[in-house]
Amino acid sequence: MQFIVTGHDGTDEGALSRRMAAREAHMARCKAAREAGTLLYAVAMLNDAGNMCGSVLVCDFADRAALDAWLGEEPYVTGKVWETVDICAGKVPPLFQV
Repeated sequence: MQFIVTGHDGTDEGALSRRMAAREAHMARCKAAREAGTLLYAVAMLNDAGNMCGSVLVCDFADRAALDAWLGEEPYVTGKVWETVDICAGKVPPLFQV
């Protein structure tokens, strides 16, 4: 089942520092998920100043419980980078499937 995950970073003074501190672990985890086929696409959202302020992930997990378990160990969640996380089911059309 495919999901769109949107993580919005905090807006406090330390938000970007928390993101940068967790980034290496986040990217390593994303690489492993990509290789496993559970992370299809990902982008960082940018604010008007060009700084990263959130993430959009397109994931493919067996079900919502599997996604929730994976997110429970996500460095941007455990490191309190993402202040809010929105999740909705989605479907990547054949045109965009790799």
